[in-house]
Amino acid sequence: MFHVETERLVLRDWREGDIERFAEVTNTPAVMRWLGGVMDAEKLAAFETRVVERQEQLGHTFWVVERKDDGAMLGFCGLKLIDAPEASFTGEMEIGWRLREDAWGKGYAKEAAAASLDLGFGRFGAGEIFAITNIENTGSWGLMTRLGMRRREELDFVDPRFEPPIGNTIVHSITAQTWRAAQA
Repeated sequence: MFHVETERLVLRDWREGDIERFAEVTNTPAVMRWLGGVMDAEKLAAFETRVVERQEQLGHTFWVVERKDDGAMLGFCGLKLIDAPEASFTGEMEIGWRLREDAWGKGYAKEAAAASLDLGFGRFGAGEIFAITNIENTGSWGLMTRLGMRRREELDFVDPRFEPPIGNTIVHSITAQTWRAAQA
């Protein structure tokens, strides 16, 4: 079982019943604004299948993020392989996060993302990790910048799975060397 602790958080595998808890706290109009909107039961089931399969097949996924002090589910953060149909860098490692609205602005996403980057470059041997988001999702790309990721305009693409402007996707990345130098 995957289980990593940071100062305030636990990142772990998905368990029975997690998808229901996850949906309660993150499947809201505010959280899902840049992600295609609130998911119906079919989309939630497909999401659960994907994250569990990635964990089983690759050893990494977008892990459950819980707050240590009270066990509250905050959302997810972790690693997967890029699979967006129009991305020119499919198969590369991607970091992603989605936290409940009342967890925003408290540093949880950065803490979980930093742990995920450490794991990506350490345990999983990535040379470079990418992050993608909608061009208007300033909170998400702002975190990418605070993590030391650089904008990669030459890799931006339009994701056909989403209507504009949600499909207008921008890319950031960071190399293992840059990450390690920043942590030293």
